[in-house]
Amino acid sequence: MGDNLIWEDRKHFMWFPWSFTKYYIENERMMIEAGLLKTTLDETLLYRIVDVTMVQTLTGKIFGTGDLIVKTKVDSNPEIVLKNISEPKKVRSLLSELVEDSRQRKNVVGREFYGEHSYADENVDEEDEY
Repeated sequence: MGDNLIWEDRKHFMWFPWSFTKYYIENERMMIEAGLLKTTLDETLLYRIVDVTMVQTLTGKIFGTGDLIVKTKVDSNPEIVLKNISEPKKVRSLLSELVEDSRQRKNVVGREFYGEHSYADENVDEEDEY
């Protein structure tokens, strides 16, 4: 892991972080590292995240864990689930702030997410006809 580590956690069983799945955010990227004998590292650029949803069961509320469902604008895996992380409300809030900061730094606007032709373009075209 790099010098710019912002957050890290493991997939929990109840409140115990007994898992070979590790989640962390560094260098404007969300990373998921999974496996013991064979390790897979999945990376998602923060500015490509479009939605973050928290799901917390009653058991999760008791043990302070929950899932984050992260929707991204990518072709390979548009939905990423961070399973059983601790303090999911705080992490969701942190992730949302980091996504917005990353978009502002990279000057990302709606076209990157909605394609070349968007609803806003339709309104401009109609105004030009009059």
